[in-house]
Amino acid sequence: MELLHKYFPDLTEQQIEHFTALETLYKEWNEKINVISRKDIDALYERHILHSLAIAKVITFKEGTKILDVGTGGGFPGIPLAILFPDVQFHLIDSIGKKITVVQGIISSLNLENCKAEQIRAEKIKEKYDFVTCRGVTRLGRFMAWVRTNIHNTQQNSLKNGVICLKGGDLEEELTESKRKYKMHDINAFFEEEFFDTKKVIHVPI
Repeated sequence: MELLHKYFPDLTEQQIEHFTALETLYKEWNEKINVISRKDIDALYERHILHSLAIAKVITFKEGTKILDVGTGGGFPGIPLAILFPDVQFHLIDSIGKKITVVQGIISSLNLENCKAEQIRAEKIKEKYDFVTCRGVTRLGRFMAWVRTNIHNTQQNSLKNGVICLKGGDLEEELTESKRKYKMHDINAFFEEEFFDTKKVIHVPI
């Protein structure tokens, strides 16, 4: 939690309560269903929660924004963002049922009314959203083919509607291959921890 206070000093009491509760909830669920590696569970706030919140350093979502989080896994970046933006609607999906079981359990424990989780493949989703988020799900070109029809045209945020991905490593080939305009943000410009040195936020407008 010290990390969150360091970079997000204006959290409300409820947000602090929710973020604090995540450690216990994830450790309890991880004993039943392994969704976070053993080494990462001890670095939950840095490697999962703060990493997810890097998106909030690129955009402050306006009230009423709708977001689809694809391949959410254990609920990242969707759950941390849903806590930070209580007036934004989040739909977290994954094709693996046991992961969604964990995510639904955590959403229920926190009573996050702006967040829902569903076991479904991205290609089966028919709804429209302002943004689609993901964290290293697959190569960007393939991902865009899955979700491009799920993004509507009505703009209400500072960034154009589109895809916002968390990725790491050397992305030059992948981004060139996708043949799309994009904006890349180095996360180490926001957070000084070494873990973020190769991590990026990629915004692809539709």
